[in-house]
Amino acid sequence: MQQAPVVNVRDDDNDEIDLLGLFGTLIDHKWLIGAITGAFMVAGAAYAVLATPVYQANALLQVEAKKNDLLGFSDVSSMLGKESPSATEIELIKSRAVIGKTVDELKLAIIVEPSYFPIFGEFIARRFNNANPDEIANPLLGMTSYAWGGESLKIARLELPQDKLAKKLTFIAGENGSFQLFDETDELLVEGRVGEPVDQRGVKLFVEELRANPGTRFRVIRKPRLTSILDYQEALDVIERGKESGIIGLALESTEPELAVKILNKISELYVEQNVQRTSAEAAQSLEFLKEQLPQVKSDLEKAGNALNSYQTRTKSVDISLETKAILDQIVSLDTAISQLKLQQAEMDRKFTRQHPAYRALLAQIAELSSKQQRLAGKVQDLPSTQQELLSLTRDVEVGTAIYTQLLNKSQELDVMRAGTVGNVRLIDTADVNLIKPIKPKKVLIVLIATFLGGFLAVLLVLLRKALNRGLESPEAIEQLGLPVYASIPYSVLQKNEEEKSTRAKRSGKGISVLAVNHPTDLAIEALRSLRTSLHFAMHEAGNNRLMISGPSPQVGKTFVSVNLAAVIAQTGQRVLLIDVDMRKGYLHKVMNTSSTNGLSDVLAKRCDLKTAIHKTEIDNFDFISRGQIPPNPSELLMHRNFTELLSQVSELYDLVILDTPPLLAVTDAAIVGRQSGTNLIVARFGFNPSREVELTIRRFAQNGIELKGAIFNGVEKRASAKYGYGAYGYYNYEYQSDNS
Repeated sequence: MQQAPVVNVRDDDNDEIDLLGLFGTLIDHKWLIGAITGAFMVAGAAYAVLATPVYQANALLQVEAKKNDLLGFSDVSSMLGKESPSATEIELIKSRAVIGKTVDELKLAIIVEPSYFPIFGEFIARRFNNANPDEIANPLLGMTSYAWGGESLKIARLELPQDKLAKKLTFIAGENGSFQLFDETDELLVEGRVGEPVDQRGVKLFVEELRANPGTRFRVIRKPRLTSILDYQEALDVIERGKESGIIGLALESTEPELAVKILNKISELYVEQNVQRTSAEAAQSLEFLKEQLPQVKSDLEKAGNALNSYQTRTKSVDISLETKAILDQIVSLDTAISQLKLQQAEMDRKFTRQHPAYRALLAQIAELSSKQQRLAGKVQDLPSTQQELLSLTRDVEVGTAIYTQLLNKSQELDVMRAGTVGNVRLIDTADVNLIKPIKPKKVLIVLIATFLGGFLAVLLVLLRKALNRGLESPEAIEQLGLPVYASIPYSVLQKNEEEKSTRAKRSGKGISVLAVNHPTDLAIEALRSLRTSLHFAMHEAGNNRLMISGPSPQVGKTFVSVNLAAVIAQTGQRVLLIDVDMRKGYLHKVMNTSSTNGLSDVLAKRCDLKTAIHKTEIDNFDFISRGQIPPNPSELLMHRNFTELLSQVSELYDLVILDTPPLLAVTDAAIVGRQSGTNLIVARFGFNPSREVELTIRRFAQNGIELKGAIFNGVEKRASAKYGYGAYGYYNYEYQSDNS
């Protein structure tokens, strides 16, 4: 047994990324990348055009901060750095009290959608121009079940059993205002007429308006009330325009701009109304408190006045000195402020606990004023006794008068506020929408994103295919495995034409389609002539004149190489016999436009003699033997001595015998034939056979004691990612993309 050749595999660059190679791969697949990118761009443009436009309705409110409370006293809570009142009002706007009432009044829990033709039906319906508001588009191609423009369905009432809520129901318009309603299983729920209330099978329905062709379908959904409220709370965008500006903007996106305007106007209306009612209720409570305090304040004022008059009468109109007057003014101011704060404390006792920050701030303010009051009391002690008494009585009168006057004025203001006509919120801009410029879809952006995504996916696909396809792309890669490359055969676009011609020739019974005969100047044939020269010297040392051509796997081009190599050798005057040893799937007879009968299997099985099996061709000195009938045991026939005897006979009759065998990794036939061949070659295909596959083929032959003379690198393409392009005399400018098979 011959020594198995040592296979050396270099992995020097396995862990390195060849950026130039990756860039070259992208250039090689530029048309694929362009096609995918273009397809995504067209899809994005189609979506941008066909997608339902989304509009945004906007409204504007103003919330005025309360500088004083309803009693007219300073707002102690403002001392705490309280946040803008807009934050509270925003939550009130989005409350269930406001949104829920809007849902109820506008029947937003009932969703009605016409059934449009898939993909472009809604686009057609949107572009229906009806001069008459009641006009309806005619159904296209008689498809009356779809809406084509102008359809309308208004349902004023829809009550369903609990198990039918949030389910898609089907509403079908009938003749003369009749209709039917089906559930999600297409079971009839109710049927009736427009303007007539329906109460059937637990369903209460009242259709206010129906404008559609008979047979038109609508999708109807009755959502639970809370679900609808939550949906609109999420959809409603309420923000403050500017920090602590008190300006609140409302926005709502919808595919129905008119409905969005109605919803925002209703929300604004209900919110303003609620604010007025809330202010009115607070005013009523404060007014009630003032009415309770006024009699007591008036009584205290009368007592203070009587006491002052009595003292002045008794002392015969003693006047207050200038010093006492100055102290009196300070004391009156402090006492008035303290009395106001204590009234406010009494009001806050009904609203807050003593731990509330506003309440504690109020107590702190009272304590501070009381401290100032005590300091003034020390100055009073230095005055004469008559001045002290007169100061005390005058202070009681003036403080009582100031408080009584203020409370009386405030009670009149609160009485007006209680009437419910004034609040601290007002509507600045009613809802409106720009019908010329929808906010979605953003067409340019969508097309750009789709184009970018298409390009990204195309590049990713190409690089992924490159990563998964580890096919050899240079003869050096084969030589690194320890096997010399005898020839590199470029792709030939003409070969595909020859295959098609062969099919037509078979039908018409005319000629053969061999590239070496029909296109002798093709670059692939020039490469085979180079192989012919190399084999001429290589076979001098061979034990016989037999040349086996095999390969690792199918579709590498063994038959193409065998036929055209035989042709170019025969053209030099040598007698060449080509034998199709692939008795399973050989197709040499198709290339030669003959029948597969009376071939190799028939000779080996003694169904015909050698002379009958040898077929002449149009090429001088070129004969061939087809595969014959497909036998059940091809390997056994090749191992029989009949095959050895056959090879001995033809070796004497011809200068060269070429054996076209099946791929080694598929079946063992090539290993059997290789033992009886003086020269053995394998064909590897550019970008198809990975190095591991070629390496395994070499090992398999070596294990069977067969020495491979070399390899033929078939189907070489010109690629920007490849480092080299080989030919018989140097670099080729390949323009071919067909398969040499």
